[in-house]
Amino acid sequence: MSETLPLVVLLYYKYVEIENPDRFVKEHRKLCESLNLKGRVLVAEEGINGTLVGDQEATDRYQVAMKEDPRFADMEFKISHGDATTFPKLVIKARKEIVTLGLEDDVDPITGTGVHLSPQQWKEMLDTHKDEVVVFDARNRYESDVGYFEGAIKPDIEHFRDLPDVVDEYAHLKDKKVMMYCTGGIRCEKATALFKERGFKDVYQLHGGIVTYLEKVGRDHWEGDCFVFDQRMVVPDEFALAEEPVGQCEHTGVRTRHFTNCLHVPCHRLFVVEPKALEEHPEYGICSRCTAAGVTLENVDHGGNPAPQAAG
Repeated sequence: MSETLPLVVLLYYKYVEIENPDRFVKEHRKLCESLNLKGRVLVAEEGINGTLVGDQEATDRYQVAMKEDPRFADMEFKISHGDATTFPKLVIKARKEIVTLGLEDDVDPITGTGVHLSPQQWKEMLDTHKDEVVVFDARNRYESDVGYFEGAIKPDIEHFRDLPDVVDEYAHLKDKKVMMYCTGGIRCEKATALFKERGFKDVYQLHGGIVTYLEKVGRDHWEGDCFVFDQRMVVPDEFALAEEPVGQCEHTGVRTRHFTNCLHVPCHRLFVVEPKALEEHPEYGICSRCTAAGVTLENVDHGGNPAPQAAG
């Protein structure tokens, strides 16, 4: 891969039956390696979820190859740009779920979901019915720390699997129109199904997620940056990067879009911190929660390893 020319990043998913995920993984790895693609792909009996990076020719060939399989003929690819550092290696794994909600009896992410709204329909709903709807962020806490739709409810969860534990906190909204969003759409397929199972009557989801909305519609009703799970942390494309960040350093309150992981390995919490402040005050590498609990640079538990670097 070139170190200088921008590379194409493909973000995609499809809920569809895959009978033998382990065999699929082996075959898929061969395809990706033949195209010199890097990234992360998860495969389960319920479908596929991937982010891959490569040059234009390789990513074009990958999309053609995938669409030749009838199971993925209508799969949508969201495209952004990165470089060789976006994903340093290729990881393809078989999992129980392609996005982990962790329920004993899983929800139906194909027929049990909320009503899909196109980016244009989503904007129109907010333009005309903003006071009548509830906007709900289905992502993790640190993602919404740096970007969100205006007025959105942002649950304080560290992992998507934590969502079922907090749904009942919003039971008073069951009779409202709930508009749910995530980065690319995949989490909303399960999150909206979960809310409907819990008795929410009128549930919608943003088709294609934040990245598609920002590309197709622009920044109307959106504040800040779009977090992504690779070394970029926030998408660097013009449509997704705010002129001014809305994220605030956890220690100083200064606006920034820089992340780091808490140096205290038992925590390892991802949080927003201003780079200059971190350079001048190494103790700011410990999150505010651990600091409040008495963790200092003198007693921080590094787990026997060097201090972790920021990662999605």
